[in-house]
Amino acid sequence: MSAITMAPNWTSLLPGKFVVFDGPDGSGKSTQLRSLAKAARDASIETVEVREPGGTSIGEKIREVLLDPANCEMVTRCEMLLYMASRAQLVEERIIPALDRGAFVLADRFISSTLAYQGSAGGVSVSDIMAVGDIAIGGRWPDLVVILDVDWTTAQSRMTRALDRIEQKDASYHKRVREGYLEQARAQPDRYLVVDSTAAPDAVFETLRRGMQQRLSRG
Repeated sequence: MSAITMAPNWTSLLPGKFVVFDGPDGSGKSTQLRSLAKAARDASIETVEVREPGGTSIGEKIREVLLDPANCEMVTRCEMLLYMASRAQLVEERIIPALDRGAFVLADRFISSTLAYQGSAGGVSVSDIMAVGDIAIGGRWPDLVVILDVDWTTAQSRMTRALDRIEQKDASYHKRVREGYLEQARAQPDRYLVVDSTAAPDAVFETLRRGMQQRLSRG
């Protein structure tokens, strides 16, 4: 009997879990995150949504600095450290307390973003990012990282609002970001789930649901 057959009520797998939604800008991760959060709440599961950078009073101030197009002179190492500072506050203030009381924590981006944007695309070494990251999160890694994968042409067509400092970078940068995410998933297939997000939102969510149920049932 498969894991999916054994666990028809897949939302029973969510309490106490820490799941990250990540992917290139324009991947539709925010839409899918909202759908999953609603499904969990409809199942009477306490669900805590957080976003990066931000999610706390201190983190939101850091977010303003990071995403402001006026700060174009910011070097990549500074960028990486600011993301980590916001993350450290978020983990301590919101993520760990929520997990300790058995809530389902759903994060919009996490260290996987830093590895893709400041690492694969920005040139900061994986070892440097992981060393700082382990300090920032105190060893509390996600139970699962979902990568919403999309090609740059499709992603760009979805971004109709004013673009922030990171989104304004060129196509070659964003292609390196995408490949960075896929490299992470290839390196840790048990901790990452890649979902093609080019389909209609409902179809993407069904693929996501099945994949999450299968992965979380294993552990």
